[in-house]
Amino acid sequence: MKTRFFLRPWLWVGLILSLALFALPALAQTQAQTIPIPRITLGVDQARSPQDMVFSVQLLLLFTVLALAPTILVMMTPFTRIVIVLGFLRQALGTQQAPPNQVLVGIALFMTFFITAPMFDEANKQALQPFLAKKITQEQAFDRGIKPFRAFMMRQVRQPDLELYLKMSKTPLPRRPDDVPNHVLLPAFVTSELKTAFIIGFLVYIPFLVIDMVVASTLMSMGMMMLPPTVISLPFKLVLFVLIDGWNILSQALVGSFG
Repeated sequence: MKTRFFLRPWLWVGLILSLALFALPALAQTQAQTIPIPRITLGVDQARSPQDMVFSVQLLLLFTVLALAPTILVMMTPFTRIVIVLGFLRQALGTQQAPPNQVLVGIALFMTFFITAPMFDEANKQALQPFLAKKITQEQAFDRGIKPFRAFMMRQVRQPDLELYLKMSKTPLPRRPDDVPNHVLLPAFVTSELKTAFIIGFLVYIPFLVIDMVVASTLMSMGMMMLPPTVISLPFKLVLFVLIDGWNILSQALVGSFG
């Protein structure tokens, strides 16, 4: 009797497992019938007409643009200036990896989207929607879509940088801002953004540098030569940055610098 009593639970477990194994194929077949799984195919065939060749070239250009989308976002938007200033801020605070790189890049991306939202809205209304409605061609959509970004870059680019790249490319001086070619405007804009970012970073660095100098001189006067000044100055810099609401001030200054 004791042997049967101990074997009975194992018999129930085996029976339940057997029923589950028999029920799994039926359940999978039912789910396959109710939830269709999409099938994605990609094929290569010979072009039979000039229209097919043009479509293939356009598709390759589209894939190229999608692959270069992150670079375009960095080069034609405020992302470069913002992420460099945030890197200077972290170095000035002396917090090593706090905030980490992922956080800094995320902050820079969201601030970039915030600043460029009007430009994307204008490009959507003037270029994308008419193109989807088949009212304009691809060339017209490209010209209309890049127009707000060109206007933004022209407001931020420095005249010496623009003249430098015009001279190096041997391009005659344009009479209007619209006559500046894109291959000249883009590197001039990036160069101007780098200089502006370093200027803002220097201004951000000054108050924290003063705190480091005061702490270092205090420790030296007390004879504490072996204690690193950065270890003592770090809490003071963090307290100062929090008390003055540094993130609010820095965000407002960065957004205002693109006005």
